[in-house]
Amino acid sequence: MNLQEYEALRLFASAGAKVPKHILVKDVEGAAEAYKAIGGTVALKAQVAVAGRGKAGGIVKVSSEAEVRAQAEKLLKSEIKGLKVESLLVEEWINAEKELYLGFTIDRSAKKAVALACGVGGIDLEDLVKSKDFTLVREHIDPLKGLMRYQAYHLAKGIGLKGGAIIRFVDLSIKLYQLFKSLDCELLESNPLALCKDDLLIALDARIIVDDNALPRHSELAQSSLDLNPLEREARKEGFSYVDLEGDIGVIGNGAGLVMATLDTVTYYGGRPACFLDVGGGASSETVEKAVRLALRNQRVKVLLVNVLGGITRCDEVALGLVNALQANRTIPIVVRLVGVNEEAGRRLLREAGIGYYESMEEAAEAAVKALRGD
Repeated sequence: MNLQEYEALRLFASAGAKVPKHILVKDVEGAAEAYKAIGGTVALKAQVAVAGRGKAGGIVKVSSEAEVRAQAEKLLKSEIKGLKVESLLVEEWINAEKELYLGFTIDRSAKKAVALACGVGGIDLEDLVKSKDFTLVREHIDPLKGLMRYQAYHLAKGIGLKGGAIIRFVDLSIKLYQLFKSLDCELLESNPLALCKDDLLIALDARIIVDDNALPRHSELAQSSLDLNPLEREARKEGFSYVDLEGDIGVIGNGAGLVMATLDTVTYYGGRPACFLDVGGGASSETVEKAVRLALRNQRVKVLLVNVLGGITRCDEVALGLVNALQANRTIPIVVRLVGVNEEAGRRLLREAGIGYYESMEEAAEAAVKALRGD
């Protein structure tokens, strides 16, 4: 579960981190009033929690009410990577002497949390790290001991901090790790983390992803305004998992592992998945129908690939859901792999509806990519 930036900033502040003055707004008038309250130069930040928001034009520096009105109107009519901008953060502009990176995530190979720091931050961080101009400093964290001060000190020294900045960085690292742990996060980061005069550290941006499996333990996040787009929000209500991706081949399957394998196979054959949609085990025809209709509402989907391995899921139920969903919407190619319980009955339904099917995932994925190319 991804939190919106303004929510992450609130949680950072509650943990003792310093954050800029900021006001959440939903319209141009609200942005103008927020600018008057903050004054000076501000950043208008689109509230869609996706990576690369700055490069996509979702963050704008403005210095007058006229600029605020013009840019706020533009942003509120825009989309960032497929997500409609419905709110803005009007944020005090901080002049940083240096931008840093500090984050925490899970290293699954080590089966531990890991703290990451870099002596540079901002929108070009990944490119700079890849070019080896800067390196990420890592410290694995013992789950029983937590982040130790000497580890935070190593991070600070490793990114070139000196004097009082080291002490502040160590204190902030300990606080943010405690927040990371208490929220059961998959990721918590500040990029950029500003180093200002008097060795002051201010989190100019905050990002938090909470493990979905831990949500029952966090009722305080239940009403969180998530970064879900309308399709993801609707899928959550219907009880299946949907994630928007950036390609053009929609992928539906029964079981997260199978869907992930299908995404990988599509990529192997040169395609780019447009969505991850898991209908779960034992899906009824009604569930499948809703899932297909939802996937087809994704405007990026040019080919739909359905991969079902029937166990507790009956193939005839899946086929019936597909046929019902496609009766009113057969505008794009659909590729089906249907194997398992009641597969012959399911395949008969598909044949009668003029829908072809494949025996293997590899054949279906390759066929989907060829259909996209018009082969």
